[in-house]
Formats: sequence, structure tokens, C-alpha cells
Amino acid sequence: MSLFRKKSLDSLMAQAADSEKGLKRTLGAWSLIALGIGAIIGAGLFVRTAAAAGEHAGPAVTISFVVAALGCCFAGLCYAEFASMIPIAGSAYTYAYTTMGELVAWIIGWALVLEYALGAATVSISWSEYLNKLLAVFGTQVPFEWSHSPFERTLIDGVMHHGIINIPALIILALLSLLLMKGTEESATVNSIIVVVKVAIVLIFIAIGWQFISPSNHHPYVIPADAPPAQLRDGTLYSYQNFFRHGWGGILSGAGIVFFAFIGFDAVSTAAQEAKNPARDMPRGILGSLVICTLLYVLFSWVLTGVAPYTDFVKSGKEASVAYAIETYMHGYHWLSTLVTIAILAGFSSVILVMLLGQSRVFYTMATDGLLPKVFCQLHPKWRTPYKSNMILFVFVGLFSGFIPESVAGNLTSIGTLFAFILVSIGVVILRKADPNRPRPFKTPLVPVVPILGVLVCTAMIVGLDSATQITALIWMVIGLIIYFSYSKNNSRLKA
Repeated sequence: MSLFRKKSLDSLMAQAADSEKGLKRTLGAWSLIALGIGAIIGAGLFVRTAAAAGEHAGPAVTISFVVAALGCCFAGLCYAEFASMIPIAGSAYTYAYTTMGELVAWIIGWALVLEYALGAATVSISWSEYLNKLLAVFGTQVPFEWSHSPFERTLIDGVMHHGIINIPALIILALLSLLLMKGTEESATVNSIIVVVKVAIVLIFIAIGWQFISPSNHHPYVIPADAPPAQLRDGTLYSYQNFFRHGWGGILSGAGIVFFAFIGFDAVSTAAQEAKNPARDMPRGILGSLVICTLLYVLFSWVLTGVAPYTDFVKSGKEASVAYAIETYMHGYHWLSTLVTIAILAGFSSVILVMLLGQSRVFYTMATDGLLPKVFCQLHPKWRTPYKSNMILFVFVGLFSGFIPESVAGNLTSIGTLFAFILVSIGVVILRKADPNRPRPFKTPLVPVVPILGVLVCTAMIVGLDSATQITALIWMVIGLIIYFSYSKNNSRLKA
């Protein structure tokens, strides 16, 4: 059936070997690990941690990170097998095309837009929040109206202010889009420098913050069903009585939220076609970045929820949670707050950079296959980057970052990522049966147990997300199917 026509692995390998016409192979193992860490440590750690703790899991957000990491570990092992044997840009989209057919590949490619494009939008919104935090040190700020979406409001000195457009978010997106147009190697160099600074700041916060942990903030460790409501920024009360706002339900929901913090490791796989030795270096980049960041996440969230009570993060410290905790509870370390804010701004920049890189490479591969217009796969004659795709992405991502709140974009990013992970896990099992003799430089252990566990954990986290996010994601998928049947199906290179 044409809906499930597949790309052959032989044609993919021939495409990968054509290095003269395609993307430049410039990335080594360290660059790939740095790309992963660059994408992983960002809004998920500095913003989503506070949101998950304040609204769902409390101090037990550390357990939420462990649950999310388990899902990532199972999926990461599956990604590593695919990325080592199919070194082509496109990530989960490409893997699905070879195992489950074109329709499923399109669905997963469309879901990756939620992951990468909305991921970049989410982090750019957080970047804007921290920019204002830094500017406040110098006695100025971007007005609320020009640094928030039209759906946000707040009380300032007794006056209600409504957002209009998030201009700082648009500025950082424009600058990083221009850098990506210039070249992947240059972008990776900038990212590596930022990663060193970012990890150093995380370690400094953990080391200094540990001595300010108040044991009372970790008790009760899991939010009880009868927990008193917390006050929101607009003065209303936030109740914890809902099943997914306390207990293990809250921990599971928190895992779905902080899952956003792990999306960077699979972004590494989108750069497979630009890796010097993908068979060896792709598994190292994917799994290495995942292990390093998981350890840092658990330590970081333990310290953050120990320094400040989780209810604070529902209101005052939600966006700039780290700087808020330092200024409010770590007296004598105001300088650290400023240093952390600067480092976080740089760190967010690297996350946006990798997300935009990942999205443009997915679009590049989909356009090469005929499922998107050719403009997305046109390379610059000198830089050999999909520069037109980067231009279009800036406009698309900019619409979300300028006009949509961070929480909405962030949850949609998580559900798109989880869906991609589920299909990649299934794909490994299918390909093992369909083509068991194909050389696999890296093999996922304990197949089918590991892929099945990946599917179950990721599905549980999707269930834990709020219904509004689930419905919005479903609508997004319906829009994608309309585009597929009206354009992509008839323009596919595999069309009979």
C-alpha cells in the first residue's frame, strides 16, 4: 500500500556516502556530546524544574527526573542503534521511513516540529525572562508588554499589565538563525564554548546551594492530597487536589513536564549526516550527553527545592527560579545570581541553536524525500547549509515565541518528543525482524525488552500531561495529515 511505502536502507546508505553534494561532515565525538549537552541543559533545568516542582511534584521532582531519564535511557539506546547504522539527517523521521513506511514517517516528522521548533520557541521565551532579570541588575528592564505574549498578564504596583509581543525572544532567534546559516562547524564551536561555561555554573550552584538547603523544604517530600493551595501571580489560588497535582500522580505529571529537559540527546541524531565517523561517534554523543545531564539534573533539583519551598515556584520564582532562589534564600551570594543569569542566557542560546539545527535538518531530509517543498533542502552554494529553511523557521518559531506563553509551548514540545521516542523504540524491533543481518555498529541490548519499556514509560508520561496539551497535539496531528494527503503523498519521490 502506497501509504506505507518505505525507503530502502541501501538508498539511504548511498545518500550518506554522497558527501560532495550533501551536508559537510565536520563533527567529532566531543562536538556531538557538546551538542547534546548544549540542547539538554537549558530551560528544562532552569525553568521547567521549578514549574514541575511548584505545580505537581514538589521536592519529589527529583523522582520525576529519574522517571523521565528512564524513558530517555530506553529510547536513547534505540536512537543509538539507528544513528550508528543510518547516518542520515532527519533523526526519528528517517528511521520511521525505513521501518514503518511513509505515512508514519510523515506523522513523526510532523511531531518533531513540536519538539524542535516549539522547543526553540519555549527556550527563547525563557531567554527573554532571564534577560529582564539581568537588566534589572542595571536598573532597567524591557517593559512587560514588550517581553510577554498577549495571553499573559501580571500585577505591577497595583496595575494590571497585559503582554503584546515578546521582542527579546525574537532578537535571539534572529541572531542564532544567522549563525546557523553561516555553517554547522562554526555553530558547533560556539556551542562547545557555551557548554563549558554552562556546566561550570550548574556545578557552582550545586556546591554553594547545598549548604543553604533547609530540611523542612523537603518534608513532606511528596505533595500530600490535602496540601494547602498556593497563590498564583495574578492573586488566584492554585489547588493541589487534582490527582496529577499531588502524590505519584504529581510525580508522573512532573516527569512529563521535565521531560522537556532531555530532548537534546536525540537532537544529536539529526546531525548524523555531518558526523565524521557516525558509526562510532553517534552512540557516544547520544548516550554520553544523556548520562552526564541526568546526574546533574537530580543534584540540581535536590538543591533548588531544598533552598526554596516548592510553593514559591508557583508565583514569584517560576521563570527565573535559580536567580530567585539565590536572591531570596542564599544571602551574601547576590553576585552568584548575576553570574548565573549571564551563564543561563548563554546556555539558553546554545539550546535554541541546537533545536533550530535539528529542525532544519529534519525539514532538509523531508524536502529531499519530496514530502516538503524543495525550498527546505536548498543549500547555500558556499556554506552548504539549508539557509532558506533557516529563514522560514525563524518566521515560524518567531510567531510562537512572540505570541504564545512558555508553559503552552513547553508542554507541546514534551508530547511531540515522547511520541517520537515511542515510534523509534517500535522501529528498532521492526527492523531487527525485517533486516536482521544488516550491520549494526551499536546494538540496543535486550531487544525487545528495552524498546517495550521505552514505549510504556513514554506513553505513561503522555498520559500524565494535561488534557489541553493532549487535545492541542491531536489537532496539530490532524493539520499534518491534511498537508500530507493534499501535498506530500502526491509529491513523494517514492510515488509509483
